[in-house]
Amino acid sequence: MKTIFIKPIGKSLTVSSKRHKKQRKEENMDTIRYYLIPLVTVCGALGFYYGGNWVWLGAATFPVLMVLDIALPKDFSERKVNSFFADLTQYLQLPLMIAMYGFFIFGVREGLIDLGEPMLFWGSILSLAWLSGVPTLPVSHELMHRRHWFPRRMAQLLATFYGDPNRDIAHVNTHHLELDTPLDSDTPFRGQTMYSFVVSATVGSVMDAAKIEAETLRRKGKSPWHLSNKMYQYVMLLIALPGVVTYFGGAESGLVTIISMLIAKAIVEGFNYFQHYGLIREIGQPILLHHAWNHMGMIVRPLGCEITNHINHHIDGYIPFYDLRPEKEAPQMPSLFLCFLLGLVPPLWESLVAKPKLKDWDLQYATPGERKLAMEANKNAGWPQWIPEAA
Repeated sequence: MKTIFIKPIGKSLTVSSKRHKKQRKEENMDTIRYYLIPLVTVCGALGFYYGGNWVWLGAATFPVLMVLDIALPKDFSERKVNSFFADLTQYLQLPLMIAMYGFFIFGVREGLIDLGEPMLFWGSILSLAWLSGVPTLPVSHELMHRRHWFPRRMAQLLATFYGDPNRDIAHVNTHHLELDTPLDSDTPFRGQTMYSFVVSATVGSVMDAAKIEAETLRRKGKSPWHLSNKMYQYVMLLIALPGVVTYFGGAESGLVTIISMLIAKAIVEGFNYFQHYGLIREIGQPILLHHAWNHMGMIVRPLGCEITNHINHHIDGYIPFYDLRPEKEAPQMPSLFLCFLLGLVPPLWESLVAKPKLKDWDLQYATPGERKLAMEANKNAGWPQWIPEAA
């Protein structure tokens, strides 16, 4: 006679229920991480609402976040999120940025923010600049990679706050195809300073966008000067933001906006500088795990919408930010905030981080063809030749 064993149902349900609760808790915690993005922006908005020295509140989040990112351990955990609420952080950013500028104008009009006082003038500029650069850049970057027109248009509007409304054109069509090669203006060469890169990346991006738009219109049988050319939108949006602020808040407010946009653009390219610094790829060769630097700080990952979890994004640019998989085997960098601080003093950046990291990359990651190009790049930069001639 065959013996039949009956599994205790109650115990099985209890274990399953506990596992489900644990998964839900992890999902909630991972989702909440990304609300650091709107939280930081709300700090800036509240600072302008209260006026006075509170205008510094947005800028004050920078040193706080920097210290935390440097002090806390690296985070290589995969995310388990509620996709709706994680995505909501992206779509909140545009209304929050509009609200922040609205409160700024309100504070000026109501006399709460006297732009004639240097402390309030520069506090307003630095808060607007910091929050227009980070976290607005990572959100616009995420949305420009979405397939639907609506998030991509939101990305364009968000990019206006840091003075680069057509950033998506060159980013998607040039950077993602040509990264780590001389064809990509978003890849700084060895020995290039952050200051030089801000200029070259800006000029390169605008020139690439103009060229791509002209070629796109020619393929459609239209003149490059056709009104559908997105470069017209680029100019109009760059004029519109300071123009609207000037109309409602006065000339000084418009000046604050223009300076903030310029500084925000420098911040954006400054952080961008560390994603591919000095890396090399042979033109036409596939993109592999070693073709981007990764900054896996516990703060910068959620604040940057996982943009610092970088190589997985380049392997497939359509993966939502919360589904990007950390690659421990890929080249790693210290805290992005620490890199940014060191980059402000180029000799410190090169000696403490860039040269040691690139020496390791050349010897441990680079292909034979990339090593040959790396030797030439080191020579051009006036750096030591740490690659053996036979390599």
